[in-house]
Amino acid sequence: MKNIEEAVRTIMDFPKPGIAFKDISPLLSDPDCFHQVIGHFAKRHAGNRVNMVIGIEARGFVFASALAYALRAGTAMIRKPGKLPFSTYRQAYDLEYGTDSIEIHTDAFRPGQRILVFDDVLATGGTVAAAAHLIEENFNVEIVEFNFLMALDALNGQTRLDPRPVYSLLHY
Repeated sequence: MKNIEEAVRTIMDFPKPGIAFKDISPLLSDPDCFHQVIGHFAKRHAGNRVNMVIGIEARGFVFASALAYALRAGTAMIRKPGKLPFSTYRQAYDLEYGTDSIEIHTDAFRPGQRILVFDDVLATGGTVAAAAHLIEENFNVEIVEFNFLMALDALNGQTRLDPRPVYSLLHY
């Protein structure tokens, strides 16, 4: 896993001063690293009978699609408002200064499906907690686990998902 961690570069003061942004672009452009990441999660869920892998906008789409392919599962997207063309369910959530929303198609799942939710980074947990609420309130499905490439542990985002199962490959 060392080479995977080394493929994530830190860019200081992006997008604003004081932020140490974790850039996954080098990981995605390295076929061996990307293959290892998807292989790791595919092995983790090989026996879990996953039907759908959900990606959260936008970098979560990359991982969710590749993992869904590896698991022979379907995939769906949770997006910012106005980006999905069909009827949607919407969930608002609080930001540090204001609010935002996410949406999912109303026909994203069939009842009883087993799903994974994937995003690249677990930070404060606001977006993924909203995604959890969006899914749980509108669909009769089982969330197998919330998966992340990395977690910024000092921000305690995992607590926003308690007691739901959460797994992150890397921890910072």
